[in-house]
Amino acid sequence: MEALPYKSDKPVTKFAKPEQVIDAARFDYFAEIETSKGKIGIDLYETEAPNTVNSFVFLALHRYFEGIVFHRVIPGFVAQTGDPTGTGMGGPGYQFGLEVTPRLNYDRKGVLGMARTMDPNSNGSQFFITYGPTPNLNQQYTIFGQVTQGMEVVEKINPTEGPMAKPERDKILSVKIFARSK
Repeated sequence: MEALPYKSDKPVTKFAKPEQVIDAARFDYFAEIETSKGKIGIDLYETEAPNTVNSFVFLALHRYFEGIVFHRVIPGFVAQTGDPTGTGMGGPGYQFGLEVTPRLNYDRKGVLGMARTMDPNSNGSQFFITYGPTPNLNQQYTIFGQVTQGMEVVEKINPTEGPMAKPERDKILSVKIFARSK
């Protein structure tokens, strides 16, 4: 499987809205996130969360995530990234709504979810990967993928909170998107 071609030569971090770049009826989508600690493979849930996956793929194809740090890493809970400001307050310039389904829950490690404010229509570019079951997030935050390779990489990301917190922040080096016919 070859990676989809990038739509930009350098990172673009502001948009009015995402273009439609996926075809959820015809293709399965996957992401490879290369971090400063190694690579993470993710199966994206384009059928269950089509708007979220489309936005993520759109941003990845514009190199949006390149160089972005993991700004909130809490051992036993989540590793969060996707904010170009590195503060937890930034986004891509647009927001979209929550996509939940009773079939998907935060019942294991490696679940990929969208971060948002208290407003369920505030999804943007920030996302997190769970370190274990987090049932308090069920039906509250969009689930749009699952780590399939490299969970050990996620577990090596420097914590930003707690007794093991480190000042050095790990970052995303690149995100490649792959599509396979259904």
